[in-house]
Amino acid sequence: NRCRKGSPTGEVDEASGKAFVVEGSNNAKLRVQFFWPFRGDYWILDLADDYSYAVVGTPSRKYFWILSRQRAMDNDLLNKLLSRLQKQGFDISKVQRTDQSCSE
Repeated sequence: NRCRKGSPTGEVDEASGKAFVVEGSNNAKLRVQFFWPFRGDYWILDLADDYSYAVVGTPSRKYFWILSRQRAMDNDLLNKLLSRLQKQGFDISKVQRTDQSCSE
C-alpha cells in the first residue's frame, strides 16, 4: 500500500504486506499480513469484468476501498458502487475521495 500524506505531492507513506488466498474462496477472500503475527481479512466484494475497478472490504464491514485503474472514476459508477456497499451494511458516510491529480 502506498499513498501520499495530505496532498498529491506530500510525503510518501508505504506499507508492504503479504496476501494469502483463503482456500475455497475462489480467490475472493484474502488474509493480508503487514507484520507478523497479525493478519487481516480482505474480501473482494465487486470486480469489473475488465478489471478496471475492484471493491475490497473487511468482513466486519468497518472498512472498504474502491480501487480504480483510472485517476478519476465516473460519478455514476461510483454512486452505484456506494449504493451496493450501503445495502451490504457498510457506512458510506465517511467516504473520502482521494485527489489523484499528481502526474506520478
